[in-house]
Amino acid sequence: MDLKGICVLSVILVVALTMTEGKTPPTKCQCKIAPRERKNCGPPGISAADCRKAGCCFNASVPGVPWCFTAKPKKVKKVCPADPRVRVNCGYPGITAKECTNRKCCFRAHPAGVPWCFYHRTVEEAC
Repeated sequence: MDLKGICVLSVILVVALTMTEGKTPPTKCQCKIAPRERKNCGPPGISAADCRKAGCCFNASVPGVPWCFTAKPKKVKKVCPADPRVRVNCGYPGITAKECTNRKCCFRAHPAGVPWCFYHRTVEEAC
């Protein structure tokens, strides 16, 4: 089998595996939604476990509103990593700070021996 065929089969396998696995359960922060603002995320009578497997929030404490409801999107922000050992190069030797920021990357001209122009990291914000 040639490389193209292997790549196609690999993509199909990855897609099939992600479709069979449940979604990541939402965080408590994502489920902090006023009862009147909840949007239904499951069929009537869905269990808490099945609701969470579907990537939804579950709270049965308020009657008359959806118990299985859509989570808020995660709030994320980009930060420049403080630890020079985890920097992932975004530039080239001799890149200027301006050239680096034009690439939307971080720039710190220290310490020696690590990339000075490097990619941001995405972190989840607190509630």
